[in-house]
Amino acid sequence: MSVKLAIIYYSSTGTVDAMARRAAATAEKAGAEVRLRHVAELAPDEVVDSMPEWREHLDSVADEPTATPDDIVWADAVVFGSPTRFGNVASQLKQYLDALGPQWGEGKLADKVYAGFTAAKTQHGGQETTLLALYNTIYHFGGILVPPGYTDPVKFEDGNPYGVSHGTGADGDVPLGDVQEAALDHLVERVLDVTRRLDGQD
Repeated sequence: MSVKLAIIYYSSTGTVDAMARRAAATAEKAGAEVRLRHVAELAPDEVVDSMPEWREHLDSVADEPTATPDDIVWADAVVFGSPTRFGNVASQLKQYLDALGPQWGEGKLADKVYAGFTAAKTQHGGQETTLLALYNTIYHFGGILVPPGYTDPVKFEDGNPYGVSHGTGADGDVPLGDVQEAALDHLVERVLDVTRRLDGQD
């Protein structure tokens, strides 16, 4: 049986979206069944419209499905993506997580594999604290956290054992590079591998 992987993320201007799509492509190539879902936008239109790239990205995903609680319940493994917001999870993703109380209360979020990725404009702009803040929620779920650690040579290049992170530069225009893409590939492959082992597939 293939692993059911949910990739649930928030992206304002497209960086985390690009990371999520890379992760989804890698998972599908590895034989997983994937649900790629962005969470709903919460910011008012006047705020979104103040940044043309934000409006452009929001319009580009308008016809794609947004995440629901069922996407986590369905999944064997979940990878979350969030930009850094002052060293923390973006409110849009946090609101989605905070609304999972009924599923948590029924034990439907436990015993799944979880991991995360993030992006910020600067190298030390809160990537690690964002992932650690995200993982506080996973502990409450009773989830099985599978960080990459230093389990592949690429991790000594990207330098983030907590997940995958990308620095977009002060102007937000630095695209994903080979190292970040390889780190995302490794994260997804590791999540799938551990999930298969837990399911007795390997």
